[in-house]
Amino acid sequence: MKAIQFQEIGGPEVLQYGEIEQPAPAAGRVRLRIEASAFNAADNGMRGGFLPIPIELPHVPGYDVSGTIDAVGAGVDGLTIGAPVIAFLPMERDGGAAEYVVAPANAVVPAPTSIPLADAAALPSVALTAWQALFDEGELEAGQRVLIVGAGGVVGKYAIQLAKRADVHVIATASPRSIDAVRAAGADQIVDHTDTDLLGALDGQVDVLLNLAPIDPEQFTEYVAAVRDGGIVVSTTAFMTTPGDDTRGVQARTVFVLPNRDRLAQLVSLVDDGALTVEVTRRIPLAELPALHAEASTGRISGKVIVIPA
Repeated sequence: MKAIQFQEIGGPEVLQYGEIEQPAPAAGRVRLRIEASAFNAADNGMRGGFLPIPIELPHVPGYDVSGTIDAVGAGVDGLTIGAPVIAFLPMERDGGAAEYVVAPANAVVPAPTSIPLADAAALPSVALTAWQALFDEGELEAGQRVLIVGAGGVVGKYAIQLAKRADVHVIATASPRSIDAVRAAGADQIVDHTDTDLLGALDGQVDVLLNLAPIDPEQFTEYVAAVRDGGIVVSTTAFMTTPGDDTRGVQARTVFVLPNRDRLAQLVSLVDDGALTVEVTRRIPLAELPALHAEASTGRISGKVIVIPA
């Protein structure tokens, strides 16, 4: 089968496009015929050795996938050949930048029916990140207030939609290029962080500060003043320390997305109910994935890119 694979940690040049052996599903696993995989910043970090994830080499990237079940291993119940599914694959094992991938049966859920199957690859880890940051770590409840820093990215727009659905008041920072998208996602107040003092723009403190951006650590620490006594600061930027304030009981929590099959199934239902919009900004063929990694190595990739094996 065709796949993108790297044999060693390094720059985008270590990615090779070619033929590798098609995997067979062992007990408790299924094989998926890939419709699409999604590119995530962590793919770039794992390939470059920037993230402390013990990947198995050689490695096929792409841990967010959509496709159809092609073969079923022993002991798998409730999953049938031909069923359209999505999955958040174990990050340390081979991913879906290929024509086929083997997935744990407990990582697979039925795909949304309201969007193209390929586009559904853009959902799993980013939507799970938003949910876990807001509700598992942030402990947000209806009627509370959240400040989302860096809301113009993919996770940020999922976070806005999920928070509004939970009846949370959302204040979001965004740059001019993403303000319209953040407004469309449902933010109650938008602060242009490029020309406005964030703390001065707030009309009161918030219950949760969620940071999704690689901001200056000193600035991040200053933003903690926006959180009420006993509130929570949550960040997805694991490469820098999340600040809190012990003197006021403000907790600091860092999120690294975890698999959750039940939660992923709930997110699929929200998509099909029209309560959650899946963003896909670019679609590229599998052979162009190394070029995308090269692009990501020089700066952030805007929006969500999915990779099509065909």
